[in-house]
Amino acid sequence: MRLDQAINFDDIRILARKSLPRIAFDFIDGGVDGEVALERNRAAFDRYKLLPRYLVDIEKRRQTVKLFGYDYASPFGVSPMGIAGFFRPGADLMIARAAARFDIPYIMSSASCDSIEAAMAHAPKTTWFQIYGTRDPRITLDLVRRAKALGVRVLLMTIDTPVMGKRERNVRNGFRRPMKMTPSVIAQGLSRPGWTYRYLTKGGIPMMENWRPYAAEGANANSVADLYGEQTPAPAQTWSILEQVRKAWDGPLVVKGVMHPADALKCLELGADGVMVSNHGGRQLDSAPGSIDVLPAIADVIGGRMELLIDSGFRRGSDVAKALCLGAKAAFFGRPAMFGVAAAGEAGACKVFDIMRQEVSLLMGQLGWIDVDKAGPDSLFDLLDRRMGRN
Repeated sequence: MRLDQAINFDDIRILARKSLPRIAFDFIDGGVDGEVALERNRAAFDRYKLLPRYLVDIEKRRQTVKLFGYDYASPFGVSPMGIAGFFRPGADLMIARAAARFDIPYIMSSASCDSIEAAMAHAPKTTWFQIYGTRDPRITLDLVRRAKALGVRVLLMTIDTPVMGKRERNVRNGFRRPMKMTPSVIAQGLSRPGWTYRYLTKGGIPMMENWRPYAAEGANANSVADLYGEQTPAPAQTWSILEQVRKAWDGPLVVKGVMHPADALKCLELGADGVMVSNHGGRQLDSAPGSIDVLPAIADVIGGRMELLIDSGFRRGSDVAKALCLGAKAAFFGRPAMFGVAAAGEAGACKVFDIMRQEVSLLMGQLGWIDVDKAGPDSLFDLLDRRMGRN
């Protein structure tokens, strides 16, 4: 299959699997423990049914959505993903440029390989930035300082990683620090010569550029990665770090990884401008509910007082439509974008965004929406069947 033959995200995943050694593919594709949360994220969407309306003039449809005062071309964006450069050198900037071309938000992870400075040079209007709490809070606050100095529009703080989940595929494949070139890993590399050539000619383990300033002068990529591993996760962090970030950051602040309504209210109390409902793509707590499962309860307690975003498991335009009907302003996804860039570079990322844009447009036409503001409970059969009967 060629990139131009891909018609959905499953096809993009297949292309990535053919391009990456298993150790790399499984890092992107996998979850934690028995990977039940991965399945639950997808199954949760099936519990909602969309209710179409007809004889509506939908010839001209607009996907534009306003987030934190800025207009974006579609109600979806790219979730933060770490170490993208391991899968293709320069992947972070490729995704950033592709997102800018489609005018959608790209959330750069602080665990990326390319730097936030480089991303802002390539895509200043659509690049957001994500941070974690660190054992040394001065690093977290300096990342905030750098984002502020660069004019980043939106800052996200991820709170759902107090400890690292047990990612069993990574354990089996030997994807851990320090990386060892076992016979199995070498054989995988030989079976994917294109990936291996890029990996070797670009210097092997990629540098985590956002973290280079906090390492010793002249530190190599392995030393910087070790520093990151020493500083995150930060199991002793509490709400106080969010208070410090809020004080240091005067732009829109989103808290990512919120799954409990009480935590959403706490974020509101501490001055956050939005929350992103997320179970970390099924990569943290395997027994967690699907993100879409808890979205209605969080929408209820927020009551429109802050922006509501969501990620985890989004693969179809219908998934995005369901989230909008349940109260989200936009939905985000990570794995498909990473698979796209791993398989075909910037063109692969563009293909992913084009597929989703076309699917959202098609769903809007089927549902009778001329713009995404038409999304709401009237388009969900599940929220209407008490009044309509149960046919």
